[in-house]
Amino acid sequence: MSEILQAIFTIVVTIFITNMGIALYGVFSRPSLIKKTISLVLFTDSINIIAISIGFRVLEEGYPKPPILPKIPETPAELEYFVQVSVDPLLQALVLTAIVIGFAINMFIIGLVKIYYRHYGTTDIRVSLEEGKHEKNN
Repeated sequence: MSEILQAIFTIVVTIFITNMGIALYGVFSRPSLIKKTISLVLFTDSINIIAISIGFRVLEEGYPKPPILPKIPETPAELEYFVQVSVDPLLQALVLTAIVIGFAINMFIIGLVKIYYRHYGTTDIRVSLEEGKHEKNN
Protein backbone atom coordinates (compact mmCIF):
# COMPACT_ATOMS: atom_id res chain seq x y z
CA MET A 1 0.00 0.00 0.00
CA SER A 2 2.81 2.40 0.87
CA GLU A 3 4.53 1.81 -2.48
CA ILE A 4 1.35 2.76 -4.31
CA LEU A 5 1.02 5.96 -2.28
CA GLN A 6 4.66 6.82 -2.95
CA ALA A 7 4.13 6.27 -6.69
CA ILE A 8 1.03 8.47 -6.67
CA PHE A 9 2.92 11.15 -4.73
CA THR A 10 5.78 11.03 -7.24
CA ILE A 11 3.37 11.34 -10.15
CA VAL A 12 1.57 14.30 -8.56
CA VAL A 13 4.82 16.13 -7.81
CA THR A 14 6.01 15.47 -11.38
CA ILE A 15 2.76 16.88 -12.76
CA PHE A 16 3.05 20.04 -10.69
CA ILE A 17 6.70 20.56 -11.62
CA THR A 18 5.69 20.19 -15.28
CA ASN A 19 2.88 22.66 -14.65
CA MET A 20 5.42 25.10 -13.20
CA GLY A 21 7.57 24.71 -16.32
CA ILE A 22 4.62 25.38 -18.60
CA ALA A 23 3.68 28.42 -16.51
CA LEU A 24 7.23 29.80 -16.71
CA TYR A 25 7.14 29.25 -20.47
CA GLY A 26 3.95 31.32 -20.60
CA VAL A 27 5.47 34.09 -18.49
CA PHE A 28 8.62 34.41 -20.59
CA SER A 29 7.38 33.67 -24.11
CA ARG A 30 3.84 35.04 -24.47
CA PRO A 31 3.54 38.68 -25.58
CA SER A 32 0.10 39.27 -24.02
CA LEU A 33 0.16 40.65 -20.50
CA ILE A 34 -3.07 38.81 -19.67
CA LYS A 35 -1.49 35.48 -20.64
CA LYS A 36 1.58 36.37 -18.60
CA THR A 37 -0.63 37.14 -15.58
CA ILE A 38 -2.55 33.86 -15.92
CA SER A 39 0.74 31.96 -16.23
CA LEU A 40 2.07 33.69 -13.12
CA VAL A 41 -1.05 32.69 -11.16
CA LEU A 42 -0.65 29.07 -12.30
CA PHE A 43 3.01 29.14 -11.25
CA THR A 44 2.27 30.43 -7.75
CA ASP A 45 -0.60 27.98 -7.28
CA SER A 46 1.67 25.09 -8.28
CA ILE A 47 4.28 26.18 -5.77
CA ASN A 48 1.63 26.41 -3.05
CA ILE A 49 0.35 22.91 -3.80
CA ILE A 50 3.88 21.49 -3.73
CA ALA A 51 4.47 23.19 -0.36
CA ILE A 52 1.26 21.66 1.04
CA SER A 53 2.21 18.24 -0.30
CA ILE A 54 5.60 18.46 1.45
CA GLY A 55 3.85 18.72 4.83
CA PHE A 56 1.50 15.80 4.05
CA ARG A 57 2.35 12.50 5.68
CA VAL A 58 1.89 9.12 4.04
CA LEU A 59 0.70 6.63 6.65
CA GLU A 60 0.13 2.91 6.36
CA GLU A 61 -2.98 2.93 8.57
CA GLY A 62 -4.88 5.60 6.65
CA TYR A 63 -5.01 9.34 6.30
CA PRO A 64 -2.98 11.68 8.50
CA LYS A 65 -4.64 13.52 11.35
CA PRO A 66 -5.27 17.26 11.33
CA PRO A 67 -2.88 19.26 13.51
CA ILE A 68 -5.48 19.81 16.24
CA LEU A 69 -5.40 18.16 19.66
CA PRO A 70 -8.95 17.11 20.65
CA LYS A 71 -7.76 16.56 24.23
CA ILE A 72 -4.55 17.12 26.12
CA PRO A 73 -2.29 14.07 25.82
CA GLU A 74 -1.84 12.31 29.15
CA THR A 75 1.46 10.59 28.36
CA PRO A 76 4.50 11.52 26.29
CA ALA A 77 3.82 8.46 24.11
CA GLU A 78 0.42 9.87 23.09
CA LEU A 79 2.04 13.21 22.22
CA GLU A 80 4.76 11.45 20.22
CA TYR A 81 2.13 9.45 18.32
CA PHE A 82 0.23 12.68 17.56
CA VAL A 83 3.41 14.29 16.19
CA GLN A 84 4.05 11.26 13.97
CA VAL A 85 0.56 11.12 12.41
CA SER A 86 -0.43 14.78 12.16
CA VAL A 87 0.12 17.07 9.20
CA ASP A 88 2.73 19.83 9.53
CA PRO A 89 0.79 23.04 10.35
CA LEU A 90 3.72 25.39 9.59
CA LEU A 91 3.51 24.79 5.84
CA GLN A 92 -0.25 25.28 5.92
CA ALA A 93 0.19 28.64 7.64
CA LEU A 94 2.90 29.71 5.20
CA VAL A 95 0.80 28.73 2.18
CA LEU A 96 -2.22 30.55 3.58
CA THR A 97 -0.08 33.67 3.94
CA ALA A 98 1.32 33.17 0.42
CA ILE A 99 -2.20 32.91 -1.00
CA VAL A 100 -3.24 36.21 0.59
CA ILE A 101 -0.08 38.01 -0.54
CA GLY A 102 -0.34 36.44 -4.01
CA PHE A 103 -3.94 37.63 -4.34
CA ALA A 104 -2.91 41.20 -3.51
CA ILE A 105 -0.02 41.09 -5.99
CA ASN A 106 -2.27 39.64 -8.69
CA MET A 107 -4.78 42.43 -8.20
CA PHE A 108 -1.96 44.98 -8.47
CA ILE A 109 -0.70 43.37 -11.69
CA ILE A 110 -4.22 43.29 -13.15
CA GLY A 111 -4.55 46.99 -12.32
CA LEU A 112 -1.27 47.70 -14.14
CA VAL A 113 -2.44 45.67 -17.15
CA LYS A 114 -5.67 47.68 -17.18
CA ILE A 115 -3.70 50.96 -17.18
CA TYR A 116 -1.45 49.57 -19.95
CA TYR A 117 -4.55 48.66 -22.00
CA ARG A 118 -6.03 52.13 -21.56
CA HIS A 119 -2.78 53.74 -22.70
CA TYR A 120 -1.89 51.51 -25.68
CA GLY A 121 -5.28 49.98 -26.58
CA THR A 122 -3.88 46.45 -26.39
CA THR A 123 -2.24 44.09 -23.90
CA ASP A 124 0.49 43.07 -26.35
CA ILE A 125 3.88 44.03 -24.92
CA ARG A 126 5.41 44.35 -28.40
CA VAL A 127 3.35 47.49 -29.08
CA SER A 128 5.10 49.53 -26.40
CA LEU A 129 8.50 48.23 -27.55
CA GLU A 130 7.78 49.33 -31.12
CA GLU A 131 6.56 52.71 -29.93
CA GLY A 132 9.78 53.16 -27.97
CA LYS A 133 11.81 52.44 -31.13
CA HIS A 134 9.87 55.11 -33.06
CA GLU A 135 10.49 57.69 -30.30
CA LYS A 136 14.26 57.02 -30.39
CA ASN A 137 14.38 57.41 -34.19
CA ASN A 138 12.56 60.78 -34.17
